[in-house]
Amino acid sequence: MNYAIEIDGLDVERGGRPVLQGLSARLAAGKVTGLLGPSGCGKTTLIRSIVGVQKVAGGSVTVLGRPAGSAGLRRRVAYVTQSPSVYADLTIDENLRYFARVIGAPTETVAEALAAVDLARSGDRLVGTLSGGQRSRVSLACALLGKPDVLVLDEPTVGLDPVLRRDLWALFHRLADDGATLLVSSHVMDEAARCDRLLLMREGALVADTTPGDLRERTGEQDMEAAFLRLVEQ
Repeated sequence: MNYAIEIDGLDVERGGRPVLQGLSARLAAGKVTGLLGPSGCGKTTLIRSIVGVQKVAGGSVTVLGRPAGSAGLRRRVAYVTQSPSVYADLTIDENLRYFARVIGAPTETVAEALAAVDLARSGDRLVGTLSGGQRSRVSLACALLGKPDVLVLDEPTVGLDPVLRRDLWALFHRLADDGATLLVSSHVMDEAARCDRLLLMREGALVADTTPGDLRERTGEQDMEAAFLRLVEQ
């Protein structure tokens, strides 16, 4: 199998306390992998390690065949943080045009990215007037400008209504079908069913690397939250 991300024996400490210990995983290219688990279990720390902005104590993370954070990955890996990373005093269009210039993306990608996140008719709105969910979608649009090979999304559907959540997951799978590799974190267990593969975390460790179907079969539970709880209890 072709792996886009390979994690081997990853150790991360914070304030002298272990956050991740000996974590290993492989993420298949061209798939949507869900990173799920309760708040505080280490999901964001793992994500930061993958995009190369987290100091690690041991182990290795390889992305597209290169060490995480390598200069050659900067245009190939996009990271959408939990907090929107756009300028509040600019309009949506101005934000996207600015970031397109920064990464050297063609001008036409601005309209494509806005359409992908259902903001095509809102480009003249000031970002500071948007809701939290709308700002998150602007951040996602900025990440899509460079057509990244790897897209890492930290809680991208928080604060979104069910229709927008459905539409974004459909977008994630379209991107994967076009060859991109996506890692999507969430603490909402029902989103697990939308993923091709699952990494389930608890207290800084992986408790399962599986698929939604295999998780249901292993636990005997159809509901994803019930399946996760059964797995932890086992």
